Amino acid sequence: MHYDVFNGDADGIIALLQLRLAEPKVSKLITGVKRDIQLLQQVPVNLATSVTVLDISMEKNIAALAGLLAKKVEVFYVDHHRTGLVPNSEYLTELIDTDANTCTSLLVNQHLAGQYALWAIVAAFGDNMLQAAEQLSQQAGLSAQEQAQLKALGIYINYNGYGRSVEDLHIAPDTLFNTLLNYPDPFTLVNEADSIFTLLEQAYLSDMTQAKQAKVLHDDSALQVIELEDAAWSRRVSGVYGNELANLNPNKAHAVFTLNIDNTYTVSLRAPINNKIGAGELCAQFDTGGGRAAAAGINELPKEKLGKFIALVSKYYQ
Repeated sequence: MHYDVFNGDADGIIALLQLRLAEPKVSKLITGVKRDIQLLQQVPVNLATSVTVLDISMEKNIAALAGLLAKKVEVFYVDHHRTGLVPNSEYLTELIDTDANTCTSLLVNQHLAGQYALWAIVAAFGDNMLQAAEQLSQQAGLSAQEQAQLKALGIYINYNGYGRSVEDLHIAPDTLFNTLLNYPDPFTLVNEADSIFTLLEQAYLSDMTQAKQAKVLHDDSALQVIELEDAAWSRRVSGVYGNELANLNPNKAHAVFTLNIDNTYTVSLRAPINNKIGAGELCAQFDTGGGRAAAAGINELPKEKLGKFIALVSKYYQ
């Protein structure tokens, strides 16, 4: 049995979408919300014959990966997050690039020689890789309107991945992936009446309207921190709102703090667009934290460590 293991955000879903449009394969899907990244442990080592892993940190899945390789399970691993020590195994094929200006779907696009470049553009916009997305759009000869449509689709798919659990999401990531398989051309989806594009657009606009009323916890020359309430809408919008704030003020870092039921915070940190370094290292200094250079997060930050986090991040980006 083949297993496809992928992040439930735009980058993870669309990375797999490109691969399965190009190379259809019967597989078991393993995914979850954006922050559910320790997914590889869900693969049963005694049943798996091969595994594709997309857009989840190797560092956070190393024990499960080692177990699969020890059982001689072939693993194809594509990612752009922190890796830790990459195992040396004849059963592992890895395509990893931690550069702050790439993402998993862009790596898959290169692997497939641009076969589904339009979808790679959607994913790059969704992962806030604006420069790469715009460059690919120009290569594809897209008009300004077409580029805006793919950007919106990417943002909406990415927005759908954020939540405490799948119940917070409008569409479960595996269901969304299976739906997108019906659209080799994303413009078919965008232009289809009453499609998931329209559903997610309406939901996104509603949640973003609420986010713009959010409380500002901290604001200086290097860092702005926003607090969102403990609610499904705020969990859904936390990542995309952080991206929007980062794009509006590219010289400043931005953090969105969302209250959890246990009175801790879920943190989404965006490095300054013009200085995309350090976010993953900063968040990794806290329990349940990690990510990549441009964007990272902490699943459960105790309130008493709020001041430490703000001081650390603000000093780093001064």
